[in-house]
Amino acid sequence: MKVIARDRLILALDVPSANEAERLMDQVQDQVTFVKVGLELFTAAGPEMVQRLLKRGQRVFLDLKFLDIEETVRRATERVASMGVEFLTIHANRKALTAAVKGRGDSALKLLAVTVLTNFDSHDLREMGIQHTVHELVTARALLAAEVGCDGVVASGEEPGVLRPKVGPRFLIVTPGVRPAGKDVDDHARSTTPTQTIAAGADFLVIGRPIHAASDPAAAAAAILSEMQAAFDARG
Repeated sequence: MKVIARDRLILALDVPSANEAERLMDQVQDQVTFVKVGLELFTAAGPEMVQRLLKRGQRVFLDLKFLDIEETVRRATERVASMGVEFLTIHANRKALTAAVKGRGDSALKLLAVTVLTNFDSHDLREMGIQHTVHELVTARALLAAEVGCDGVVASGEEPGVLRPKVGPRFLIVTPGVRPAGKDVDDHARSTTPTQTIAAGADFLVIGRPIHAASDPAAAAAAILSEMQAAFDARG
């Protein structure tokens, strides 16, 4: 089945208010059908923002990176499942992931385990007392997520090529920190281009600043979609 790039681009609404989120959605027009609400916007505008986006016909990825005691994660995930969003992130801790799987029940909510944040490198892991390489830790956490019943992972563009042979074709790989060629990587230590990321095996790309910081966000999104579509077509 042909992959449609517009279904696989997730616009990161990393803005500080509901009004700015609505303005950005008006600017990108129909180029974007899937958006990510992270900690900043959710803190500012809460569940009401999610409902506003759903009413606009958007698919919603709620990127809250849950990590807490099991009962808290279970109950919070249950609340998210009732909201009608499509993706939710959980830190890749066995107890938290297992609780989230219980909390989502038989809903359509897909759970994504956060492996290693894209601004981390091996030096950061050593400072945390972790002796594994980034790739080793990402792989271990992805296999844990699959084992406990999650639907996929969030991993940088350097990891899909390592993960795909180990997790199989149906396990979702969602990649943030993607930057079109020639663009600043900002605070992402392991950034890749859309073409590189898709060729490596990613399913969804999360892109924020290259779109919302552009003088013409709709044109920027269209250019990224064109590159993504060519990469998906080449991958077959």
